[in-house]
Amino acid sequence: MTETNLYLTMKGTNEGIIVYLDDQCSFTNLLNELGNQVKSDTIENTTEVIINCQNRYLQDWQREEIRQVVEEQSSLKVKSIESNVMSHEEALKWFDRSTIKPFVKTVRSGQVLHVEGDALILGDINPGATVNATGNIFVMGQLKGIAHAGYAEGTDHVVVASYMNPNQIRIANKISRAPDYEMQGSSREFAYINQETGQIELEQIHNLQKIRPNLTDIVERGL
Repeated sequence: MTETNLYLTMKGTNEGIIVYLDDQCSFTNLLNELGNQVKSDTIENTTEVIINCQNRYLQDWQREEIRQVVEEQSSLKVKSIESNVMSHEEALKWFDRSTIKPFVKTVRSGQVLHVEGDALILGDINPGATVNATGNIFVMGQLKGIAHAGYAEGTDHVVVASYMNPNQIRIANKISRAPDYEMQGSSREFAYINQETGQIELEQIHNLQKIRPNLTDIVERGL
């Protein structure tokens, strides 16, 4: 299903209904056309739609106005509002979160290292030391302290170590149990949250491709 109007195009996809908004007209004209379209829509049941603004940058108040026009003038619910454009500040934050931060050091007892994005530790994490990262944690050395991956968000992050014998591993809001790893430690392992059990589990590095295929290249280059 595809329906095109002056400033918007509605398409039915596997994800649901996507409304593509014109990115060249004025925002006022866009809101008026959007309001006219959703009011005349014959959909009776509550349906979620994705609003795609293409190459138009939206401020928070503009996103809210789009949401209000759709939801107050129709039975539709806005699932998300997407745009191909972000501000310089948003781009810097995204880059910071998505970039691996290398640290050539040993994190010693009592030290706490906070990292935005993925942390690459070229050294050891000693007992009593803590590394927190919003992303994944890669330890090219011995992990004997505490590693907390995805501490701000995300249950799909992992903790990878050349030698695994931690005090504790945390991923998102999950905490590992001491019996989960060998008393003497083990080499080339990673910890992840098993989505079926909801618990942190350990696996050998060669199983990473099956469990987290998007991380394989990163680990193989460094471990």
